[in-house]
Amino acid sequence: MLPIEVSGLKKYYSSLRAVDGVSFTVKEGEVLGLLGPNGAGKTTTIEIMEGLRERDSGDVKVLGFDPWKNGYDLHKRIGVIPQNFTFFEKTSPREAIKYYAALFNVKVDTDAILREVLLEDMANHNFENLSGGQKQKTGLALSLVNQPDLLFLDEPTTGLDPNARRAIWEVIRQLKAKGKTIILTTHYLDEAQQLSDRVAIMDHGHIVAIGTTQEIIQQHGSGEHLEIQGTLQLANYIRGNTDLDVEYDLTRGIVTIPLKKRNAALAALAAAEQSGLEWGNIQTRQDSLDDVFIKLVREPLDEQSMAPEIKTDKNRGPMA
Repeated sequence: MLPIEVSGLKKYYSSLRAVDGVSFTVKEGEVLGLLGPNGAGKTTTIEIMEGLRERDSGDVKVLGFDPWKNGYDLHKRIGVIPQNFTFFEKTSPREAIKYYAALFNVKVDTDAILREVLLEDMANHNFENLSGGQKQKTGLALSLVNQPDLLFLDEPTTGLDPNARRAIWEVIRQLKAKGKTIILTTHYLDEAQQLSDRVAIMDHGHIVAIGTTQEIIQQHGSGEHLEIQGTLQLANYIRGNTDLDVEYDLTRGIVTIPLKKRNAALAALAAAEQSGLEWGNIQTRQDSLDDVFIKLVREPLDEQSMAPEIKTDKNRGPMA
């Protein structure tokens, strides 16, 4: 049995197809990064898997449970950090862990959890006095109280400074090393590349690509290309005197030539030299995940126009 099995998942709000036929699986011990712009359907998909929203159609199994019908049993075995995690202001991380342990009716080693999330030095400080990164670490600590088999981390580093982000990365890496299965939603492509075994890119309710970073780049990228620092005139000269495809990035001042043929680079450089025009640094590069993401994702939906139609389900499933 796989920890997550999703097939044909749909969730509509009037005319808005928030999730429109999504299918994927997650293996035990795998970190799946879920990427996409605002309005892509990431959070709706996550909330359905957590049992917080009822799907319209499709099959969803999380740790063998139907999240909506068996929410009480499921919530005992998952850990969740929602977007914009917050807690009681006058409560310390140590007190918060003990409180959650009481809610789940489990015995925990509070100090061990604090060590695991690198929060020992702030264990007795009130939540209101913690930094953004320390607050997110508190959320991670609480998600571990019930010793979950599966973690849902919904944009855990949004709004954090680079040092705080990397501290959260280290905690997630440690959880991954322990074999935890993790669903990570993020807007940061570098974060997905650093932490995920596979990534899924969502756009307008669909998964438009899924696989390892390299698989997605190979499948959807444009391959290796040559970049020459130069002018638009240089780009036009190379285009007019070779049979190469030539693009020009006005902002960067870069002439780009896809290396589809073995002699493409030599032909481009020979034409550049023959042009008599000024040109500078040259390099070859392949598309990055950022490049592929931009190609695959259309304009994001207007969240303000979406907001009136997206409402919390009135009849939520049982909660732990």
